[in-house]
Amino acid sequence: MKHVYQILMLIAGATFLLGWAIKHSEPSSNVGLRYIRQAEQIDSGFWRDGFSRGIDHPLHPLLLVAAHHLVGGEGPGSWQRAGLVLCFTCGVLLVIPIYLLTLELFGSPTASLACLVAIANPIVGYIVINVLSESTFLLWWTFGLWAAVRFLREGRFLWLPLAILFGALAYLTRPEGMLLPVALAATLLILPLLRATRINWLGWWRALAFLIGGLVFLVGPYIALKGGLGTKPPIARVLGLAAQAGPLALERETPLPSGQTTIETYRLATIRVCQVFRDAATRALFGFALLGMVMAARHPARARARLFLAIVMAASAVALLRLHATGGYCTPRHALVPGMLLSLAAAHAIAEIVRTVSIPGRWLGLAHERLRPGPAVWVVLLALLIVLPRIRDLGPLNSGPYSVYHTTGEWLARNTHGAEQVLDLTDWSLYFSRRKGYAFADLYEAPADPNTRWIVVRQGQLGGHQPYSQAIRELIGQREPVAQLPPSPAPNQVQIAIYDRQARATQTTAAAIPLQAETLRR
Repeated sequence: MKHVYQILMLIAGATFLLGWAIKHSEPSSNVGLRYIRQAEQIDSGFWRDGFSRGIDHPLHPLLLVAAHHLVGGEGPGSWQRAGLVLCFTCGVLLVIPIYLLTLELFGSPTASLACLVAIANPIVGYIVINVLSESTFLLWWTFGLWAAVRFLREGRFLWLPLAILFGALAYLTRPEGMLLPVALAATLLILPLLRATRINWLGWWRALAFLIGGLVFLVGPYIALKGGLGTKPPIARVLGLAAQAGPLALERETPLPSGQTTIETYRLATIRVCQVFRDAATRALFGFALLGMVMAARHPARARARLFLAIVMAASAVALLRLHATGGYCTPRHALVPGMLLSLAAAHAIAEIVRTVSIPGRWLGLAHERLRPGPAVWVVLLALLIVLPRIRDLGPLNSGPYSVYHTTGEWLARNTHGAEQVLDLTDWSLYFSRRKGYAFADLYEAPADPNTRWIVVRQGQLGGHQPYSQAIRELIGQREPVAQLPPSPAPNQVQIAIYDRQARATQTTAAAIPLQAETLRR
């Protein structure tokens, strides 16, 4: 009953933290709109297009459809609200598997702290506010991770079907969900080779056979329908089934220099992956995470679980290395899985330090005329470690998390006429306007259409260092925006600028765009 009470209190805390993040953040990614459009296709009856032909795996869009029916309403705004409700709910419920997983790995003293540290991570708020599939993926994945750890620790066959089920749900949400059953299978193969992790041979064969058979039964039909593990280009590149992204591809963080060697590519990728691991756990907690991993390694009772988690971490690092080497990008959002494990390790280190140096029963730490940090001091320090990373990401209180895109959509609906086309680099503004036009993915092709008049761009996109930011600046030239929404943004508030290509410019280099597109095709 004690654990139930703590989980309920943590759910209330997670509700407050994520609610605060939603009210003080604005979406800065257009990826979530892709899932909403796929959900709209499914809801309209185009099951084949939305389920089997879509680039993304179908479970998140299917849950969006269910959330939309629950929330109700019509039009783009109703789908955006349904996405927020779904992702917010998954973010809050994530407390449950995190608590259970930490309980298995580090014990009761760390479980509550680990939930707070993990949920307060800015990446969690980011995926919720941008209605990304990682919100549902992380829920299934963490439940599966807990069941797998429980199975490896206890050896009870009951937990293996749960691990397979949640692993399948994670895979049907995002292709990297396959990492869970694959890592579990690799762990089972290695167990007989290590004295400290061996299990009886009968249980070993049964577990391995059941794992393979369960995967084939649950996800085999979908893999056969899709013709592979996934159709997303990044996955194909990571697996070596597709060529690397072009030198000026939209997703690249920096252009690929001509003549760059493979060794240099992987050297840069290694540096970037190390940075991403650090940022995924937040810089303030990364040192504690490393300390927590060292502390956990001293306990031999969980050797099988540690082997399994080490395989998960190593496989994640290799996948991220390949992602950057072949696609030219890698962000903390892509390191959610190792980032969460590092957060749990950081919570373990902090809990152990507090237990070691604090004075029981004295919150301020005064005893026998000596000053030692008591629990209250550590609570304040921990609050600073949790809050400080979020200050940079939180903007002012907003009237609605998508209000700036709704306002821009209304502007476009009023001011675009006839055959005029919009190149909307936010994607959301055009969606709310209910007008047809070009999206971010069409940046290099849209300028060739003489009807493309309006360009809608976030200021962050315009001033970035990515290849697409340079392309946007060349397309706009020296034109001044015809509208800026909001006109006077507060610090950390999203501002959208609208440009008119028919307006006179002192310098226009739109002709460079077809050349860049030609470079990409080569």
